Amino acid sequence: MEMHQLRYVVAVARARNFSRAAEQCHVSQPSLSQQIQKLEEELGERLFDRMKREAKANGTRRSFSPSRAEDP
Repeated sequence: MEMHQLRYVVAVARARNFSRAAEQCHVSQPSLSQQIQKLEEELGERLFDRMKREAKANGTRRSFSPSRAEDP
């Protein structure tokens, strides 16, 4: 897991769109998608439900939440 992958995940979750997230991160959309796919493979779970024009974070994103990290 690399920091830029986490930044891309946050950008997609906020933008709810891979193309807009890539633009905000100043990378190409294929590069952003590839990095998120690598992270998903590493974690063994999909982070986003991909639809035609929208990406919705699924329940897996909770594992990245700071409040979850503080749970005992």
